[in-house]
Amino acid sequence: MKRDTIYDHDRRPVPPFAFNDQVAAVFDDMIKRSIPLYDEVIQRQAQLIPAFYQENTRIYDLGCSTGNLGVAACEAMGESPFHMIAVDNSASMLTIYDERRRALPAGGQIELVNDDVTRIAIENASIVIINFTLQFLSLANRDRLIDCVYKGLRPGGVLLFSEKIVHADEDFSTLQQDFYYRFKRENGYSDLAIAQKREALEKILIPETVGDHLKRVNSAGFKRLDIWLKWFNFCSWMCQK
Repeated sequence: MKRDTIYDHDRRPVPPFAFNDQVAAVFDDMIKRSIPLYDEVIQRQAQLIPAFYQENTRIYDLGCSTGNLGVAACEAMGESPFHMIAVDNSASMLTIYDERRRALPAGGQIELVNDDVTRIAIENASIVIINFTLQFLSLANRDRLIDCVYKGLRPGGVLLFSEKIVHADEDFSTLQQDFYYRFKRENGYSDLAIAQKREALEKILIPETVGDHLKRVNSAGFKRLDIWLKWFNFCSWMCQK
């Protein structure tokens, strides 16, 4: 795994963050050092797939990046057949995913789609997974995407999603951010790297509160909801139709 050193040296002016070749090459290191409990999120979501997968339906992974969830899903499903549609708008990410997919016995059951997740038709789905992707969409597109997910899920189907969040209380929000930066320092990021990454993501990654997300999924029609993991300003939900 190539180490993320993108923001270790002064890059001012800092260019806006993009999922380009440079980021794709270090993405797995970046995400594991930047998202608390990332491996736990992926492992448990993969284990939920066989619990909720309905025969002859589809699994959608929207914002699939380099395929960590898809790889874990292949292991979790074992010899059981499934059809996963993995979508990302970064060709660089999908190139890496494709290499990983081809090396897996069950990799042929994963269909890669290079497109914007907001343009994908969700049909005949029993599971939809959206990890750390809504935060990069406009608020209107977040609403539309969750509405489309609900309509495209079969009865009993689930939406699993994870997001970086902010707290509605300003003091708690500051506290959570402070602990997050502590986490990044503990994982080897310097203050310079943290500051430059934050600047690169400004106006690109827009987090919301837990309440905002719950309002959205409720408005779409989801009534069975669970926050199954939360770490300060990161949260994972399970929503069943």
